[in-house]
Amino acid sequence: MSIPTRPLGKTGVRVSVLCLGGWHIGQPAIDADAETMVHAAIDAGVTFFDNAWDYHEGRSEEVMGNALATAGRRQKVFLMTKNCGRDAATSRQHLEDSLRRLRTDVIDLWQFHEINYDNDPEWIVERGALAAALEAQKAGKVRFIGFTGHKHPDIFKKMIPVHAWDTCQLPVNVCDYFYRSSIHELLPELKARNIAAIGMKSLGGGNLEVGGRIVSGGVATAEECIRFALSQDIASLVVGIDSMKVLMQDVAVARDFKPMAKDEADALLARVKPVATDGRYEWSKSTQNFDGPYHRRQHGFAE
Repeated sequence: MSIPTRPLGKTGVRVSVLCLGGWHIGQPAIDADAETMVHAAIDAGVTFFDNAWDYHEGRSEEVMGNALATAGRRQKVFLMTKNCGRDAATSRQHLEDSLRRLRTDVIDLWQFHEINYDNDPEWIVERGALAAALEAQKAGKVRFIGFTGHKHPDIFKKMIPVHAWDTCQLPVNVCDYFYRSSIHELLPELKARNIAAIGMKSLGGGNLEVGGRIVSGGVATAEECIRFALSQDIASLVVGIDSMKVLMQDVAVARDFKPMAKDEADALLARVKPVATDGRYEWSKSTQNFDGPYHRRQHGFAE
């Protein structure tokens, strides 16, 4: 049984409903197994791969690039990475670094990473990062352009009108339904503009084996979290994989996926609501704990 696919907004591309997260792939603890997991993910039907320039100081891109460079695997996946620059020169350098590390001539989707600070939308325009992205797209180094973030919906609302984006990557989980909600405040707007929504942090940060905050807190099971996220209006869900066991568990959920019926979703939300409204399981929205060190430095904060 294959993994279902969905259209990626207006791009004309279909991607697997699971997207292999790049951060976990670059963890030094799993270096020996990372390439094997990348190959196994492709064999299992995962066609969408995530990464970012700053993940583990470039290690994630290098590991993924090496894994995709054999047996025509690069041609089997839709490859996304992220630009951490806010000015033109830095953006150009990050793109060249990513192309080299990923061992490819073109990035299928290049997203502005961590639009988490209120002035990020202004910065990417005023300092030239967006112009550099459009230049790269015209040169054929980038096919599609999007942005990511995990803070307040108001920041996304400032970013959405800046450009006719192809994608937006944002938190989608059972607690998000009640707290600074992407589901309520952003997904309808993205759909209206035909911007593909890419979900993340479905477990609150983490994976099936060790559990994210939502799972480890006993709020919901990992399978419930993933099924709930995939039942929302998203093109794909980025999942963190750090072992073959986790990969196979995630793949099994995706292969067997059926949208949550209303009564099942309502029961889950009723169970979650008492602990969801104050953000205790979504620190990425209300603290800097999940902000990358590069972006903290970029905005003058200590790592």
